[in-house]
Parts: sequence; structure tokens; C-alpha cells
Amino acid sequence: MDLDLRKLRYFTAVAEHGQFGRAAQELFITQPVLSRQIRAFEQELGCELFTRTTRSVELTAAGRKLYEEARRITAVVDSALDRVREAARGEQRLVVAFSPGLHVSHAIRAFSADRPDVAIDVLPLRWWEQDAPLRDGRAHVGYLRHPFDTTGLRTVPIGRETKVACLPMTHPLADRPSLTTADLDGEPVLDAARARRTSSLDEKFELVASGQGIALVPLSITRSYSRPDLRYLPVTDSRPVETCLAVPEGECADPVRQFLATATTALRSPAPGPGPGRAPGPAR
Repeated sequence: MDLDLRKLRYFTAVAEHGQFGRAAQELFITQPVLSRQIRAFEQELGCELFTRTTRSVELTAAGRKLYEEARRITAVVDSALDRVREAARGEQRLVVAFSPGLHVSHAIRAFSADRPDVAIDVLPLRWWEQDAPLRDGRAHVGYLRHPFDTTGLRTVPIGRETKVACLPMTHPLADRPSLTTADLDGEPVLDAARARRTSSLDEKFELVASGQGIALVPLSITRSYSRPDLRYLPVTDSRPVETCLAVPEGECADPVRQFLATATTALRSPAPGPGPGRAPGPAR
């Protein structure tokens, strides 16, 4: 079957509002029309997307998966349409994605000083998503942390940073000056590989603070998430995290090549303010 983007946008609106009435208002269509469109979409897919009650709707397992995919698909389509319109107007735009805690502003300033004709957009990445925007066209360049799938990507090493353990202040290990990986054996770790995947760092740290587990995070992230109910401790034998710039292989557009060269030099140099390897103050 061919994917009907209009029905996909209808589905997304209902999923986000949790009811047909408000979704219909947002879409400027009547509620009966929206209901029929969603029913037709479910019939085309061969599965139910919503569990309906008299007052609201809830996503089924299939609906939750489709919603996750729908946000990515619509973002890709919107980005592609924006690029088409920019090309028609003769504009050049560069989208730079960056992982949480990494700062690319001084590289953008250096590039913009030489290329004021190129508009720059930034795309903050979710902590568990890195290379996807480079593959689906949402971003031209990424300032990322390893590990991620480098297949089809060209990467340029930038630096390394240490990892720290994030624990609730009530944790038995919170009073120690540092930890080893052996100290963390048996601890529930909130990450994509070994435990539940959270949708944001705010959610992740809220779960840590409430005693649902611990997190191992790069040091640079702690500067943005200092809070009195969390404790950050160095893990002395953990492997450093490598940072890099990444672009799709075969990318040869002039702005991308020039940004890559400028950003490599800028990001390898000390940035203004606290350096990436400088520890935050005690999170007590």
C-alpha cells in the first residue's frame, strides 16, 4: 500500500490530543470526517491504532509504534519540502544537529563570519538518537558522541570526555568521592541498551532522582542538569567518550564541506567559558 501522508497527519493529531474533537478543530475538519479517515487508515493498515472510549482515545501497541514512526516521517517530509522551497528562492541553509551537552555555537559563529549568505539552523538531538537525522535528511552535519552506527557516514574525531555516575542523593554510594565500575555492579542503569529508554534527559534525571535507577552520562551533560537531589561522581575506570563531527558519505555541497573544516578547527580549540573536561561543582 502507498502511505497516505494526509491520514498520517490526521492520526498524529488524534494521538497528540487524545480525542477526536480537539484534533478535528486543529485540522479544520469535522469530527465525523476525522473519525471516518482514521477508520479507513486502520482498515488499510489492517490493525487498530486506538482504543476508543466515550471521552477519549488511547494508542494501542501498534498505534504507539506508528506514532513514533509518524513523527520521524513527517519531519523528513517537512524538511524535504523546506529544502525544495529554499532552492526555488535561491537560498542556502545548513542544519547542524548536536547531542545533549555538546555546544556548537562557537563553530557556527566562525562559519557565519566567512559565509553570512548561508542560514544556519540547529537541531537538538534526543539522548538516544544520534545518526538518524543525518540519514533521513533532517540535518547536514552532526556533532555527536560515540557509539553510533557509522555506516554510510564520514566522521572526524574532535575530542574525548569522561563519564560520571548520576545517583540520587539518598543512594548509599552518594557520599563517596568517586566510584569504579565494580561499585555499580547490580545497579539498574537507565540507558537504551540495558534498561528502559526514556524520551528525554529531563525524564531520565527525574527517574534517577526518584530512585528508579542510576545513569552514566558524559561530564559535559552535568553542567546543564545540576540539581540538589542528584549527585555526580567520577567513575575512575570508565572508558572516555569520543566526540566527532559526522556527515553523510558522498556529501559534497560546498557549505557542508566548508562548515566541516571550520567546525573541526573551532571545536578542537578551547571554547569560551568552562572547558569540556572541567568538572562541575559538587551537586549536593
